[in-house]
Amino acid sequence: MDVLKIVLTVLFIAVCVALVVIILLQEGKQQGLGSIGGQTMESYWSKNKGRSREGILVKITAALVVVFFVLAAVLNLSVF
Repeated sequence: MDVLKIVLTVLFIAVCVALVVIILLQEGKQQGLGSIGGQTMESYWSKNKGRSREGILVKITAALVVVFFVLAAVLNLSVF
């Protein structure tokens, strides 16, 4: 069981590092010069954001967060 705990801990650290890197790669959510009066303009880029690099990073972030919490819960169990 000690080997399993070591493997899960190494995986947990790898997920933590990957999560930090992915979050730092994302763009800020603040509105720039394209917003007038709090309204943003509809564009091809904003409509297809899910298929863009930013959309992929958001999906990867969500998946890593789920893995992070599952590993944190498993490592916190006193089964080991």
